[in-house]
Amino acid sequence: MAHVKMYTTQVCPYCVRAKALLKQRGVPELEEIRVDLNPQARDEMIQLTGRRTVPQIFIGSTYVGGCDDLMALDQRGELLPLLAS
Repeated sequence: MAHVKMYTTQVCPYCVRAKALLKQRGVPELEEIRVDLNPQARDEMIQLTGRRTVPQIFIGSTYVGGCDDLMALDQRGELLPLLAS
């Protein structure tokens, strides 16, 4: 299974939703980077993605985007193959 990295904050409902979907799809654990605790991590996230909002999700070396992007990927049937790569 591919490594999953997600930039999050503690109180983000979209982060909770994205984590729940990934868990449903068999992701045993993910690397969660809390940008609310680490301003440097937020700067890194913005530099990597060009976005300021969370979550920002990477599966392996593929940048997925935010929660809506992850949901759309799943609806198209492309999430499981990406996780398996």
